[in-house]
Amino acid sequence: MEAVTARTRVYVTSVALAAVLCLLPLPGVDAPWWAVALLAALYAGCERVARSRYVGISHPAGTFYPVLLAAAFLLSAPAAALVAVPGALLSQVAQRPVALRRIWRAAQLVLGVWAAGRVHRALGGRDAVVAGDVPYALGPAGAAVLAFCLVLALLDGGILAVAERVPLRRAWRGLLARSLAPIAVHGLAGLMMAVLWRSPYGPVAALLVLLPMCVSWWAFAQYHRERAAHQATIRALVQAVDIKDGYTRGHSERVGQASMMIARELGMDDERVEVLRFAGILHDVGKLGVPTRLLRKNGPLTPEERRVIELHPEYGHEMVRGIGFLGEARAAVLHHHERLDGSGYPYGLVGRQIPESARVVAVADAFDAMTSTRCYSRARPVPVALAELERCAGSQFDPVMVAALAEAVGRAGWRPAVTADDTEDVPAPRVPPSGAPVAGRPGAQR
Repeated sequence: MEAVTARTRVYVTSVALAAVLCLLPLPGVDAPWWAVALLAALYAGCERVARSRYVGISHPAGTFYPVLLAAAFLLSAPAAALVAVPGALLSQVAQRPVALRRIWRAAQLVLGVWAAGRVHRALGGRDAVVAGDVPYALGPAGAAVLAFCLVLALLDGGILAVAERVPLRRAWRGLLARSLAPIAVHGLAGLMMAVLWRSPYGPVAALLVLLPMCVSWWAFAQYHRERAAHQATIRALVQAVDIKDGYTRGHSERVGQASMMIARELGMDDERVEVLRFAGILHDVGKLGVPTRLLRKNGPLTPEERRVIELHPEYGHEMVRGIGFLGEARAAVLHHHERLDGSGYPYGLVGRQIPESARVVAVADAFDAMTSTRCYSRARPVPVALAELERCAGSQFDPVMVAALAEAVGRAGWRPAVTADDTEDVPAPRVPPSGAPVAGRPGAQR
């Protein structure tokens, strides 16, 4: 939703109108408004704390679903839906457009909580909560949580299809499965809150249920802080490479983007897509161990210089192998210059011996090298670069990865970038360094 299209605004507006329809019966609802206000304030306050610098959770999903689900178990559906509105509209948003994102989040939660409340009451869950019949209350509560997850998954898939043009066959894939388990835990906490709220101990006892959740939020925040530190290290390494090899400035970020496009086209889950993005970003980090004079040499490289250049995948692997969350990205850093026919480096792997992550990055790397203007070569048009990749598929590149990139670029487009320091008026190309991308040898770049 960063570049908001007209169709995205229409979609968000439609969802917001549906949320308003869910709230319309509120004037005629006989609800304990003090409880609505207390739960709404609690949800809004908890959201602010969760995203503060002291806790640091920035995940876009709601972190205090127990409060919302407790409202669905305690109140009528419209009143429960209203609980989500202040917290969503006052939430911190890092990306623009801020107002549209807040409206989207509020509408999404209103519809989810409303659906959960309707299902819970239809199955007799309200009576079970009032009576404190916990075993019987589990069934309606579980159905309500499932309804909540379904609504959020449907809406999230819709925004992916509309805003990011993800194919419908993939937009909803895995959304429900990934959210069901964690939200089920939140549902249990919400059910305990609701039962205690209706017990002789009252709302104060219900609030104590949040204490264990606070511990889990703190642990989750520590994980995110560690991950943020690793990502800061990655950014620093990439910036160092860009400074050292000015001719390819920005190349790593674009290879990460192309790798992510391929991974998504192949239907990989979000976690693996993120790992492959890191793989693309870090694929050339080993150039920090290569003498700058070789990286910036204008003429052909000698055989000895070529051997030094070809050490950069191993240097890069040594640099990143201690970063645990990178996973298979480390293999991509090491093997992204291997070729299917076995003539690549550093180990001359053949075919499926080459890790899948490395086969993805190899295609992304070659594609960006061919479509970027550098001091020793002009950018090729995207169709020409794709045709060259297809010509070399099977010998140098994995045909599956080439086809995935072609499909993704055909649907979403690609904006090639100028990566040299001064290429506004590119002179006649210099003699490219040995191994630079030339016709018939895509991806053989240093």
